[in-house]
Amino acid sequence: MILNSVGYDRRFDPGYAVSRPQGSGDNLLLLLKSEAIITLNGEDIRVPARTFFVYPEGMAQYFRAAPHQCLFLDWIHFLFENGEDEWFRKKYIPWATPIPLEHIELYSYCIKSVADENGSNHLHKADSIGHHFWLMCNKVSECLHERNMIPHNAQYENLMIIRNRIYSMPYLDWSVDRASQELRMSRSSFQHHYRQQFGVTFMQDLIESRLGRARMLLQTTNMTVQDIAAQCGYNSYEHFSRQFRMHCGITPSSFRSRARKAEQDSAGKNRP
Repeated sequence: MILNSVGYDRRFDPGYAVSRPQGSGDNLLLLLKSEAIITLNGEDIRVPARTFFVYPEGMAQYFRAAPHQCLFLDWIHFLFENGEDEWFRKKYIPWATPIPLEHIELYSYCIKSVADENGSNHLHKADSIGHHFWLMCNKVSECLHERNMIPHNAQYENLMIIRNRIYSMPYLDWSVDRASQELRMSRSSFQHHYRQQFGVTFMQDLIESRLGRARMLLQTTNMTVQDIAAQCGYNSYEHFSRQFRMHCGITPSSFRSRARKAEQDSAGKNRP
């Protein structure tokens, strides 16, 4: 696991809000210790204290303190490596879904331990961080299992495989026809069940996976915009640029310039 930043037991004043239309460039795990408002698909959802929530890489992030309240939370910014995304998938922890917890002490302890290890020079620092992270994921998975919230049907499993593939390999020549044929489902049945399971259409998810990868490459590499378009599954740079501008509001080149300036401006700051 690549740990980008971690925050433990942080307090933010009333009115505090995070607004990242392009996401943070990585996965973001939140452990909310107070009420909060999370915006999903344009709808504000008020979530209670003691809620676990994970944004996938590339997804827009909008959350804020509940009205007239401070926001208390822990967080971890991270990326998977070496097949860890497959381990996470097998925990059946849903992305971008508020998961209420009865007790948060163990989860908060795990995040505190990750933060402590991250600031140390311990010999087995990376292993210890991973152990605490996966212990927390195991406990969330058990919590869902005990509530019978983990689906056990083959259809869900297969849909999750397709979804993980488009996010890990958005550069492939994906289409509804290709995905439905891989699962031996009719086109209409595949689209219906995909939206039912994940709350978005397959094509919306595919576009988000490609643009999410594009934003990450624009922020972290010196590749040309044309090469990035090709790396994200676009045969036409013009199509990529038009779609990027439609969904992100600016051109890829302008996004890169803004991201680098924002990184310089925020150097040294610590926020979720």
